[in-house]
Order: sequence, then C-alpha cells, then structure tokens
Amino acid sequence: MRIEKDSIGTLEIPKQAFYGIHAKRAAQNFAVTSEKVHPLLLKKLIMVKQAAAQANYAAKQLSEKKCQAIKQACCDLESNFPAYQAEFITPAIQGGAGTSTNMNVNEVIANRALELLGHDKGNYQYLHPNDDVNRSQSTNDTYPTAGKLALFELDNQLSESLVELIKAFESLAHTYSDTIKLGRTQLQDAVPTTFGISFAAYAALLKRCLNRLTAAQTDLLILPLGGTAIGTGINTPPKYQQTVLHYLSELTQLPLKSADNLADAIQNTDSLLAVADSFKNLATALGKIANDLRLLSSGPQAGLGELELPKVQAGSSIMPGKVNPVIPEVVNQIVFQVVGYTTTITMAAEAGQLELNAFEPIMFKDLFAAAELLSKGITTLIDNCLSHLKVNQDHCRSLVENSAEIATVLAPKIGYAAATALVKSALKQKVKIRTVLEQQNFSTAEIDQLLNTKHLLNQPIVQTKVSNF
Repeated sequence: MRIEKDSIGTLEIPKQAFYGIHAKRAAQNFAVTSEKVHPLLLKKLIMVKQAAAQANYAAKQLSEKKCQAIKQACCDLESNFPAYQAEFITPAIQGGAGTSTNMNVNEVIANRALELLGHDKGNYQYLHPNDDVNRSQSTNDTYPTAGKLALFELDNQLSESLVELIKAFESLAHTYSDTIKLGRTQLQDAVPTTFGISFAAYAALLKRCLNRLTAAQTDLLILPLGGTAIGTGINTPPKYQQTVLHYLSELTQLPLKSADNLADAIQNTDSLLAVADSFKNLATALGKIANDLRLLSSGPQAGLGELELPKVQAGSSIMPGKVNPVIPEVVNQIVFQVVGYTTTITMAAEAGQLELNAFEPIMFKDLFAAAELLSKGITTLIDNCLSHLKVNQDHCRSLVENSAEIATVLAPKIGYAAATALVKSALKQKVKIRTVLEQQNFSTAEIDQLLNTKHLLNQPIVQTKVSNF
C-alpha cells in the first residue's frame, strides 16, 4: 500500500493502483450505484488532458519532459484503454459536478506518466495530478467538454442507425406501394390507403427526427474549454484558450469552436437539453410506430391481422403456439425509459445555480444511456422485425372491399346524406357497398368505376358518366 494525502487527510491506496486519493474518496462517498463513468467520456477527457499538456508546453507553463510524459501516458491510455479501465473507479452518479471523474483521470495519467519517467506511483513531487496534468484547467470546463464530445460521437452513431431505419421503411414503402388497405382514424374504419403510403409516412416522420438530432448536435462542438472555474479563464496563460482548442481539434478531427461567452457555456446546459429533446422526439416517434405494428399484426384470427411480424420466440408458457410482437414491445419499453431519462435531464438542467450546474454527471449518464438504447432499439427493430415483415395483401383487400366507408367516394356524386344512407343500409344488411349499389340500380360499369382502386385512393382514372339517384 501507499499513503496519499489531500486537504481532508490521508488514505491507503493499493501500491500498483493508477488511481489516487480523490478517486478512492469518490468510490467511498458515492456508493449509490455500481455503474461507472461511461468509457467514452473518460477517453474524451484523456484527449482534453493531452491537448492541455501541449498547450501548456507551448505557453512555457510545462517542461518538455513533463509534457512528453503526460502526452505519452494519454496515448497509452487511449490505445490500450481496456487494460486501464478498472482504474477509473468513480461512480457515474456523483456529487461535485464531475470533479471526482476529472481527478480520477488526472491521477491515472499522472501515475502512468510517473512510470514512464522511472518513478513509483504516488511520487507526485516529480509530476503532480493537479499542478501538471490539470494545469490551466478546471473540472468546470474540461468535464463538460469531454461530455459533449462523447455525446457527439454517440449521437452520430444514433443518426447512422436512424438512417438505416428510414431506408428500411422506404424499402417497405416501395415493395408495398400498391397494396391497398383500410385506413383507420380513432381506431374506427376510415377511407382506404396503401401500405406504401403508410410506410412512407413513417419514413417521413423519422427524417424529421433525424433533422432534429442533427440540429441539436451542432452545439455540442461549441465548447467551454479555457474558461476554467466560472468562465473567466483564471489561471490560464495568454492565448491558452485558442491553443488548447487547436490541439484538441487536431486530436478529435472535429471542427471545434470556443463558446462566445464562456461564463454562459459553463453555467447553462440548454445545449444538452436540446439533445435530450431530440431523443425524446425520436422515442415518441418510435413508440407510435411500434404501437401501429402491434395493432396491425394483432390476431392472428381475432385481430386486425394485416401484418405478419417474424416469429422470433415462443410467446406463452401456457398457450401452445402463441407468438407475441416482442420486438415492438421492447421498442416501447425503450421509449418509456428514454422519456424517463429526458425528464431527469430536464430537471437537472433547470436545477443549475448561479455560475455552475452541478448536475452534469446525471445529465451525461442519462444522455449516453438514451443514445445507446435508442440506437440498439432501432437496430433490433430493423434486424428482427422489419427485415422479415410481411403484409397479408389478400386479407387487406378483403377488408377494404367489405368496408362501408368506401362509400365516402360517392359523397361528391350523390351527396353526404345519401352516402350516409348507403353506409347505414350496408351495415344493417351486413353486405358490401357494392351490393347496396346494385340494389340501387347502379350499373356494373358505374360501380366498377366508383370502387376502382385508383378512385378510392384519389388517383386519376378515365371517367365515365355516373347516374344520380
């Protein structure tokens, strides 16, 4: 064991541990969850530390020897992260606005750098977590910078998944472009449509969700780095802000920008809330689609039975042969969870006080979880449901032909009241509208024209004269 000291006192740290006293205290103080900080946030924070070391060396605030040791330590951690992951011991939910995570990273980098310099871990007189690794920085500017960069990457992955989902619905729209089906409003029969139209509507909805994701993503590249504690840039050398952003842009290969108002960027989290809102919007859209898939596939004998979802697993421990729509159901549950996450993020964004929002740890934790859940949910919806979905075309056509609501196309010809009388007559007799029209002495040619699929779908057809009552 080795003994480390901070302003609170001393603690024993395992001799070979790369973490130090600050991380150890956090693990003890915040033992409320076994979930650790997301690896991607840690990797981005390591990048920030590398950029800061280079900027501090350029400003003559750090010796070349220390700069190279810190830089090499960061490269080692990034290239072989799994080997060091156990050293990042701070819980995902933590007090202190992310200070524990920032210090955990500082300590691991410092101790790896000490190894490279030929010193034992914990010999901070040769290279210090605060004085050297954290030089010209505060948790308040480095932690949200890393969080935004991590969220940007996860948002990109989600957007890529969403593009594939849009393509899947566009493909289904093409395949079933002419497959007529009965429309429904308020769960009651309505006028006909096609599955091509329905699937294309889903794709259009998801395209708007993609646009919202992209719009919210833009602000994630506007960073508070260089603002240190509250946006004044205290303890930074001249031109450090521009220099550190330059080095970080090189490391990330992203067009990073400094916030116009660093105080605003540090204390306000509306850019994170905008991302959360885009996630909630997407989740709501996915929930609506999943509900439709479940309804349209209900049955198979006593439900709507218009869609046949792939049979991926047995559905009941007591009812033989029962198969349930488990993929849309899991999507629904992801939706519930994501909406819960966004509620937490909303509350955390509102709860910021004065010059800092202390609740970014829970915001980032839930944003990362939401992005990953949505992405995985979309993938399973494509692979395990949409890729093998089938439309029961004959059944759909039969429902249309037997629906009294196709009398809607007659209203412009014979008037709303007369068309209503036709519907009532068909329902009372339990016969098709075609049969009632025949009873009303419409000719076969006239009936065929009125009930032509193109006519029912408001598509142009060759017109012939239609009799009045």
